[in-house]
Amino acid sequence: MIKLYDTLSRKKQIFRPLSNKAVKIYACGPTVYDFAHIGNLRTYIFEDILRRTLEYNGYKIKQVMNITDVEDKIIKKAKAEKKDIFEITKPYTKIFFGDLKKLNIEKSEFYPKATEHIKEMVCLIKKLIAKGFAYRGEDGSIYFSISKFRNYGELSRLKKRELKIGVRIEADEYNKNQAQDFVLWKMAKVGEPSWPSPWGWGRPGWHIECSAMSMKYLGETLDIHTGAVDLIFPHHENEIAQSEAATGKKFVKYWLHSEHLLVNNQKMSKSLGNIFTLHDIERKSFNPLAFRYLILTTHYRSKLNFTWESLEAAQNALNKLYKIASASPRNDRAENEKRKKFYSYEVQLCKRTSDIQKYENQFLAAINDDLNMPKALVVVWQIVKDDNLVPSAKKRLLLKFDNVLGLELNKIKPLKIPQKIKRLAAQREKLRINKQFIQADALRKKIEELGYEIEDAPQGPKVLRN
Repeated sequence: MIKLYDTLSRKKQIFRPLSNKAVKIYACGPTVYDFAHIGNLRTYIFEDILRRTLEYNGYKIKQVMNITDVEDKIIKKAKAEKKDIFEITKPYTKIFFGDLKKLNIEKSEFYPKATEHIKEMVCLIKKLIAKGFAYRGEDGSIYFSISKFRNYGELSRLKKRELKIGVRIEADEYNKNQAQDFVLWKMAKVGEPSWPSPWGWGRPGWHIECSAMSMKYLGETLDIHTGAVDLIFPHHENEIAQSEAATGKKFVKYWLHSEHLLVNNQKMSKSLGNIFTLHDIERKSFNPLAFRYLILTTHYRSKLNFTWESLEAAQNALNKLYKIASASPRNDRAENEKRKKFYSYEVQLCKRTSDIQKYENQFLAAINDDLNMPKALVVVWQIVKDDNLVPSAKKRLLLKFDNVLGLELNKIKPLKIPQKIKRLAAQREKLRINKQFIQADALRKKIEELGYEIEDAPQGPKVLRN
C-alpha cells in the first residue's frame, strides 16, 4: 500500500490509480532560457523517485514532462541577445537532457514542446470562450475569468479577499499574494514570436500550455501532477481552473510538490551569488550522483540546505556504497570461514534469509510512506553495518534497492585521484615491496589524513575515497 501526501487535501492519501494499466503522471518541466539550477534539479530527482517507487511496486508509468520554449523570460533574453527564441531554447534544452542523464533520471515517455502544440492550446481556449469562462480584453488578448470558476483557490488555500475580481494580468508570473484574471492568449507585439489564431496573431500564456499538453498525452484526468511548491500558485491553481472549466471533469487526482532547496540556509538569488548548477558541482570534481544522494537524505516535503560540506559527506557515503556493491565472492568465502566456528551452515542460511526479508520489508515500508527516502537510507546503512550478512547478500540488497535510489551502484564510477595522492601511493607501494613496512605505514597514514585509503589486492593496491 502506497501513501502519498496530496497538496489539495493537505493529507496523506492511499494511492489508488485511475486504471490498472498505467499511472499517468504530468511533471512541470523546465523553461529553457538558462541552465537548470540545483533547486530545479531537486524537483526532477523527487519526481524520478516517485516514478521509480511506483515501478518498484509493479505499476507501469506513462509520464509527460513539458518543455516550455516560449514564455516571457525566454523572449526577454532573446531580445537582450538579439537572437531568435529557438537560438536560446535549443542549446539549453540539450543541456537539460544532459543533466537528467548525469543524475540517472529515468526518461519520461513524452517531452512535448510548447511551440509544437499551439493548435491544441487554441482549441482549449475556444472551449473556454464557448463555455463562458474566458473573454476578450480591451487589449485584444484572451483572459480566464476566475470569478466564473467556483472552486478557484482550493489548491493554494487563497482567501476571498485575495481575489482581484475583474483585474487582468498579462504577465506569465505575477504577485503570488493576489489572484487575477490570467491571460490565455496574448496578442502579438512587435519583435515577439507569434502564431495565427481566431483572435489574431499572438502567443499562448504560460498556464494554458501545460493543460493543453497534459490532456493531449494523458487524457482529461491525470493520476498525479508534480512540481515545486512555488508552482502551487498561480500556475497549478490556474491549470486546475482552465482544465476543469473546459472538461467539467476532475483534472488531477493527486498533487505532489517538493520543497525549496536552500544554499547555506539562504534562498538562492543572483544578488547573493549562490545559484549553482550541475556544472558547478562537476567543476569541483564531485560525482553528479553525490548530489542525487544528498537529495535523498531529506524528505521531499522538507526544505533542504545545500552546502559544499554536505555534498562532500554525500560523496564519501556514495563511495562507501560503491565499495560494498563491488564485493567479490572471495569476501564471502572469508566471512563464511569465520562463522563456521560459531554457527552451522543451516543456521547461518536461515538467519541470512530472515534478515534479507526483514530489510526488504523495511525498505518497502519506507518508500511507500510518502517516499520517505531518509528512512530508506537508514535501512541501507543498517545493511552495510550488519555483520551477519555476507558481502554478496549486502550487494544483492543494495542493487535491488538501487532500482529506487538510482545511484548506479552497478556502475562503479571512476574516481579522479589527485596526482599528489597517486605519487604517495606509488612511493608507499615501493616501500612495501622493499619490506620497509614502518615507512610504508607512515605513508598510508598520511594518505588517510588526506581523505583517501589504500586497499591492497593481489593485482595491486587500489586508492579509494575514505
